[in-house]
Amino acid sequence: MDLRKLSAPADFFVLCSADSDTHVRAIADAVRHGTDEIGVRLWQSEGFSAMNWIILDYVDVVVHVFKKDVRSFYNLERLWGDAVVTHVEDTPPAPRAAAATTRKQPRKTAARTPKKPRTSK
Repeated sequence: MDLRKLSAPADFFVLCSADSDTHVRAIADAVRHGTDEIGVRLWQSEGFSAMNWIILDYVDVVVHVFKKDVRSFYNLERLWGDAVVTHVEDTPPAPRAAAATTRKQPRKTAARTPKKPRTSK
């Protein structure tokens, strides 16, 4: 959501939906990891204890990671209805073509010579 033309606490909101607590955490962790890698520092975060709605505040951009039911309840899109919204769907990667199956050849080993039996003196 582009909030730059509105009186808002940030320039952009990024809203994400998740199916479970684990999914909420995974998305938030991926965002933190990705922003760390490009040198963008997190200013504040909240919601890691409840896992229903995590907020990652990067000052100009605030990322909201919601469980789906919580997102529909708070409906930030309606609250900030004058914002320009760009929808982005997360699509799974295309399936890879099945690799040609090749039969493994047995490993060649050096022929062993049988051990001679020990003789006692």
